[in-house]
Amino acid sequence: MAYSSSSGSFSFASGEQHFIPEVFSKKLQAKFYAQTMLSEVTTNEYEGEISGLGNKVNIRSVPAVTVADYTGSLSYADVTSGTIELNIDKAKSYAFKVDDILREQADIDFMNEAAGDAAQNMKIAIEQDVFSNVAAGSSLTDINATPANLTTSNILGFILDAGQTLDENNIPEDNRYMIVSPAAASLLKQSELRQANLTGDAVSPLRNGFIGTIDRFNMYVSNNLATASGVTSGLYGHPKAIAYASQMTNTESVRLESSFGDGVRGLAVYGYKVVLPTAIGEFKLKFA
Repeated sequence: MAYSSSSGSFSFASGEQHFIPEVFSKKLQAKFYAQTMLSEVTTNEYEGEISGLGNKVNIRSVPAVTVADYTGSLSYADVTSGTIELNIDKAKSYAFKVDDILREQADIDFMNEAAGDAAQNMKIAIEQDVFSNVAAGSSLTDINATPANLTTSNILGFILDAGQTLDENNIPEDNRYMIVSPAAASLLKQSELRQANLTGDAVSPLRNGFIGTIDRFNMYVSNNLATASGVTSGLYGHPKAIAYASQMTNTESVRLESSFGDGVRGLAVYGYKVVLPTAIGEFKLKFA
């Protein structure tokens, strides 16, 4: 038979009494998060120009000048700059409370720990939203559109197809990226990555276990890609293709009226838009 108390429990066996103390660790269990890479694959140079939900950033494009054959005279054309609107029309929030009694009795700063967790989850939620929707703004044909099951034999061919597609659209080689799922990354590590000219590294990733650059693509592995009906939508392109801006507009602590405790809330506003449709594409990832 056993009896519990606020600090432990008593156990009786064979006429003997045992007290089992209950101890709370002063350290919290580690928590891991999905990796985020939104700042690496988008252009976020407009973030300093927004202040709240409903803002709009007008992005001006480089003027287009026509080159003509010279026949002895010149015709001067007007130079104009097009404008693309980036609307800050999306928002994510969090709200949690910390009870006064818990805060006084605890030897751990739960409020700061919870705020850190909220910030991480905010980044993940925004990235999932962006990755799920930007491919709709692409004008490129999907890689592996059918889609076929990816294998160690064909996955490199699809990556080379993506590189060729960007080449044909005059997309710069510098800073090209490709985002794949962990399953696709595993196939790549098992594939014929023995040629240093494919990886851009002095040592083949087949030997050192690192996937860095493949056919001029900076390779990223993400759990934030959209998945539907067993098919994951990988992405590839150039960071200039997506204009992105976000701002943490409100983070505050308030005294709650309905309970003895403090509430913490935060609001992030953001917006994104594909501004170069020929510089982003989708790579369908399907596995047997």
